[in-house]
Amino acid sequence: MKKIFINTILFLIISLEQNANTAHYKNFKKIKMEIFRNNELIGHNHYFFTRDKDTTLITNQIKFTVKLLGATIFKVEGNGEEKYSKGKLISYKSKTKQNKKEKFVNLELDEKNNEFIIKGSSYNGKAKTSNIIGNWWNHNLLQANSQISPISGSIKEQVVTFISKEQIELYGKSFDTEHYKLKSADMNLSDDKKLNFDIWLDKETGLILKVKYSRMGDWEYRLKNYE
Repeated sequence: MKKIFINTILFLIISLEQNANTAHYKNFKKIKMEIFRNNELIGHNHYFFTRDKDTTLITNQIKFTVKLLGATIFKVEGNGEEKYSKGKLISYKSKTKQNKKEKFVNLELDEKNNEFIIKGSSYNGKAKTSNIIGNWWNHNLLQANSQISPISGSIKEQVVTFISKEQIELYGKSFDTEHYKLKSADMNLSDDKKLNFDIWLDKETGLILKVKYSRMGDWEYRLKNYE
C-alpha cells in the first residue's frame, strides 16, 4: 500500500505535439497551486515563467509533507526547469527528494533525429517529441496521448475524456469549467502505476484550476492565484 501511495502522489507532482503552446501563457509570470489531503493544506506546487526573446523558461517548485498522528510519513521537495525555444521543448531537468530517496530527470532534444533523449531515475532512452512533460501548468496535457513523468522520466500512456461543463467554487470565487477524466490507457497496469484523475479547466484563461483523485485519502491540487 505504501508503494501505491508514493507512486500515485509523485505522478501528481505535481500529449499533443510537444509544442506546448507557450504563446498562450505569454502574459503569465506565476501560477501558484496549493496541495490538500483530506481537505487539509499540506504544501504547494508553483510555476514561474521567464522569457528572453524566443526562449521561455518555466521553473517548478514543489513541497509537501504528510503526517500521521504527528509523525511525518511522507515528504517531497523538488524543483524542475522546462526550456522552450519558439514554443518547442528543448530541455527539461528536475531533482526531487522523496523522503531520503533522490529522483531525477535530464531530457534533451535531439534535433537531428527529432526525438528526446532521456536520462532519468526510472527510464533511460529515447522518446517521441509528441510526449509532453506532465506538469499541471500546461493544459495541453488534456490533449495528450502520453506524457513524461516530471519526477522520474518514465513514459505514461493515457486517455482523456470530457465529462461535462461545470461551475465550481475556489477560494470564494466561481468559475465556469470543463471537467475531464484522465486515466491510464493500459488498464492492466498494477494499481501503483494506474492514472485516475479528475481535472477542471478554466476555458477563459486556459489554466487547470483543480486536480483531484482518491487513494489513501482525498487529494486536490487547487489553483490559488496567478499573475
